[in-house]
Amino acid sequence: MTARIDAAFARCRAEKRAALVTYVMAGDPDPETSLKVLEALPRAGADIVEFGLPFTDPMADGPAIQAAGLRALKAGQDLAGTLALVRRFREGDADTPVVLMGYYNPIHTYGVARFLPDAREAGIDGLIVVDLPPEEDDELCLPAREHGLAFIRLATPTTDDKRLPAVLANTAGFVYYVSITGVTGTATPDFGKVAQAVSRITARTDLPVVVGFGVRTGAHAAAVAEGADGVVVGSALVDALARSLDAEGRAGEGTVAAVAGLVRELAGGVRGVTKG
Repeated sequence: MTARIDAAFARCRAEKRAALVTYVMAGDPDPETSLKVLEALPRAGADIVEFGLPFTDPMADGPAIQAAGLRALKAGQDLAGTLALVRRFREGDADTPVVLMGYYNPIHTYGVARFLPDAREAGIDGLIVVDLPPEEDDELCLPAREHGLAFIRLATPTTDDKRLPAVLANTAGFVYYVSITGVTGTATPDFGKVAQAVSRITARTDLPVVVGFGVRTGAHAAAVAEGADGVVVGSALVDALARSLDAEGRAGEGTVAAVAGLVRELAGGVRGVTKG
């Protein structure tokens, strides 16, 4: 079920380093540019890709990713179009894990029974659906696993020892630890506290634990990599893309390069930390 994800983490362990997980919004600022950005991420050093599913009411996302979602929706991006982009990506990359990240509403509208086989066929490896708690596992989590898709759960600073077993119960692929309370891209985490939190989670699961929210630079990535199995960067990449757009929000010659350049910096930070 998690072959590509497992292989990515195994490769990173063999190289004695953490994994770099990068997030971009599908369809931002337009589908063709989005595909080029997606293709550039592994070449620049990303080990796993999270592909954002545009949605009108993103509860966990800060201003940068909200704006990216609106740009994508304006360009006509939807769930079917997102799966189509992943299919095209798979024509040239059979190895990089792709995790679809977003909210349940677009999947529910598309239809779970239709979505799961379509996602698997397109080349999706896992799902992060931030507004479906463990109490709703019958809705999507368990059916997803039956279709060979990892359902990746979020743990947060407020996930205490009583709640953690429920969060971990049906999680597959990896655990995503949210390093701050609040929305994406709005604060820098306390890296010492992050390492302590990761240790608490790894004591209760054999899954890799990756850390995201608030990581913006190579130095940040290196600090997180000291105590985590992986580092997730999203808002900083979305910001880099946004800054490359013209006044009408259109991509330019430097758009893909702007994202790829930051990924190379982040990859350098992650790879600069040797793990035992």
